[in-house]
Amino acid sequence: MRTELMTNETLTMPLLPLRGLTIFPHMLLHFDVGREKSIAALEYAMKKNQQVFLVAQRDFQSEEPSKDDLFKVGTVCRVRQMLRLPGDNIRVLVEGVCRARLLSMSTSGAHVGATVETLDETPCRISALRLEALMRKAQEAFEEYAAVVPKMTPEMVAGVISATEPGYLADFIAQNLPARYEDKQEILEEFDPVKRLRKLTQLLSYETEVARLETEIQDKVRYQMDKNQRDYYLREQIKIIEEELGEGEDLGAEVEEYIRKIEALHLDAESEEKLLKEARRLSKLAYTAPESGVIRNYLDVCLELPWNKVTKEKKSLEAAAKVLNADHYGLDKVKERVLEFLAVRILSKEPGSQVLCLVGPPGTGKTSVASSIARAMGRKYARLSLGGVRDEADIRGHRKTYIGAMPGRIMTALSQAGSKNCVLLLDEVDKMGNDFKGDPSSALLEVLDAGQNSAFRDHFIELPFDLSQVLFITTANTFDTIPRPLLDRMEVIEVGSYTDEEKLHIAKEHLLPKQMKKHGLHKSQLTLTDDTLRRLIECYTKEAGVRELERQLAALCRKTAKRVLTGTEKRITVDVSDLERLLGPEKFKRESRAEENEVGVVSGLAWTQVGGEILEVEAQVLPGSGKLELTGNLGDVMKESARAAITYIRTRADAFAVPEDFYKTKDIHIHFPEGAVPKDGPSAGITTATAVLSALTGRPVRKDVAMTGEITLRGRVLPIGGLKEKTMAAYRLGIQTVILPFDNAPDLEEIDPEVKKGLRFVPVRHMDQVVAEALLPVVDAPAMEEGERRLNGPELAHSDNRAVAPMQQ
Repeated sequence: MRTELMTNETLTMPLLPLRGLTIFPHMLLHFDVGREKSIAALEYAMKKNQQVFLVAQRDFQSEEPSKDDLFKVGTVCRVRQMLRLPGDNIRVLVEGVCRARLLSMSTSGAHVGATVETLDETPCRISALRLEALMRKAQEAFEEYAAVVPKMTPEMVAGVISATEPGYLADFIAQNLPARYEDKQEILEEFDPVKRLRKLTQLLSYETEVARLETEIQDKVRYQMDKNQRDYYLREQIKIIEEELGEGEDLGAEVEEYIRKIEALHLDAESEEKLLKEARRLSKLAYTAPESGVIRNYLDVCLELPWNKVTKEKKSLEAAAKVLNADHYGLDKVKERVLEFLAVRILSKEPGSQVLCLVGPPGTGKTSVASSIARAMGRKYARLSLGGVRDEADIRGHRKTYIGAMPGRIMTALSQAGSKNCVLLLDEVDKMGNDFKGDPSSALLEVLDAGQNSAFRDHFIELPFDLSQVLFITTANTFDTIPRPLLDRMEVIEVGSYTDEEKLHIAKEHLLPKQMKKHGLHKSQLTLTDDTLRRLIECYTKEAGVRELERQLAALCRKTAKRVLTGTEKRITVDVSDLERLLGPEKFKRESRAEENEVGVVSGLAWTQVGGEILEVEAQVLPGSGKLELTGNLGDVMKESARAAITYIRTRADAFAVPEDFYKTKDIHIHFPEGAVPKDGPSAGITTATAVLSALTGRPVRKDVAMTGEITLRGRVLPIGGLKEKTMAAYRLGIQTVILPFDNAPDLEEIDPEVKKGLRFVPVRHMDQVVAEALLPVVDAPAMEEGERRLNGPELAHSDNRAVAPMQQ
């Protein structure tokens, strides 16, 4: 029989904090009590009127909760039964009496006391029909919940069906729901029975969905467990049948073989224990278990690595130099650096890892030189291409737990080389990318760092591997796309474009013999003269390397092979006159310099990816309003250089006898021929200034002079790059004098001796020196345009180089 609700009154009684529990009025609850003050509160209640105030804790972990740690609303309960358990614990059965609000609490005594105010329920303010509908809705929600939860007692179902009051129905269902105590507390603190029943209905819907999901998960787990158990029985039966037939795998022998190989490696304690642990795990698994395949693959990959395999190096510098010279013509810097490295290896036992970066245009032999270095040093060789690699896992590998996992390219290349001191070529390092999967260039930082790669850990291997003895060689076409931290770890060696003379030697000594052997020709069956090769290089190829040259030589070999097989000729000598018949018309016209001294036309020197070229600059002065026209597909830097040249001429107008207002009364048009070819760079500065000054003064430019250099507003000449290729272009066209910046004079040491012998070099510091060297006196008046005579004035009619103002330092 339910206890009647007490009217609002203030009572003092023992307080018992509850952990994760909530009790409602008119409900029974049994729980265990272990805290001393809680036991004392129960004992005190049993001595007095058997009433105790039960309220839930906000923090489940609090041992001695304060008033702020407790909810404000709890339940006044009557202690029905106490039972002492082993370990000083008490099991108690209580019955809820009414709701009450905590006013204050006292912790000074043996138990916690509380002053509480009892609370009445709010009367229902809806019609009887609405109340009946609400109660039926709550009962239906409970029936849905009971259908999902199979362990529902008949007493609980009967209690829900027989309930006639909305408040009691809500309290009864909430007390028996396995919901969170916070949700139950929210219902306890609702004094309006109608609102309380609505909240309970919402809570029932939520708990029904949770219970349905729990049931589905439990069914799936049970099905999977049954399937695994069935598969296990079937595998065991298959295993026994195979053993009876003599067809089974001897797993024990396989594991013993793995253990023997691991111990034979003599690894460090950490690595050996890791591999032995994986081998022992394999012995505990069924042969057909999926994880056993993962472990076998992991052990096979680890055992293939050259943990202690080292190749004996060659100790002779002479033999190494002979190999390098036999494989490649030129590349003196690369050969010298390799011989230095080999010398250090001979003298020092622990030189540390080395990283060489060969940077240059395509086709210059960067990739092939790595195999020559390995052969010269007596090391094993492996190559991996990084072009287009965007995934960090390509360098570091994948975790072996992933399906299809594999080690990174570094460890794979070492397995292929079979030596821990191999030569490893990282090709096209400038063409790596990055995306959401990671940045492979960042993963390379540890690989190429001598201070870190002695214990490199691949994600698949998960064991430290020593890369300090590996000679890393990287190749790239440009510096621009190589990350700065990665570039900082490498020693850069620039591989410039080949000169025509170098291409001639490469073709004679390497390319032609290689192609003749490839096409089955004997040495005497095909002969190319030096003049033929020069014409082939100049008129049928235009590149920094020799790939196109090799293709043209292959074409000549194919045509020779056809003529030999048809019996028309047995020995063929290809002359210059035969090239057009065999290879077609010339693809590139031969460059030619000016045949006479001209006004406003200057031969400049330009660097391109395929070598040096002569770049003529034309300037024309016309009556106008001071417009400056720049044409020839020019970049911003070259346009700025032309404007700087005009400004310099304005500052020196008096010295050159140029009207000071020429920039207002004359239109200047500067043109760079071959307008379809983009051009940029500051090295045409003095060339542009010379052309404009020649057009303004009418002084012709010497036809045998070419120049290169950057100009400033004050006429200083600044250094440029690509001098080797530029001077080769001047030599090829028969130029006699080359004007270059004074700061580039040390670079003349790298120029081909034949080029240095055939050219006269004039290093200059100031533009005045360029004018004195390149410009001739004014031509006769009848040969000049009327406008030019007025511009130049009578005082320059018979001037010579000495009329130029002295150079400004």
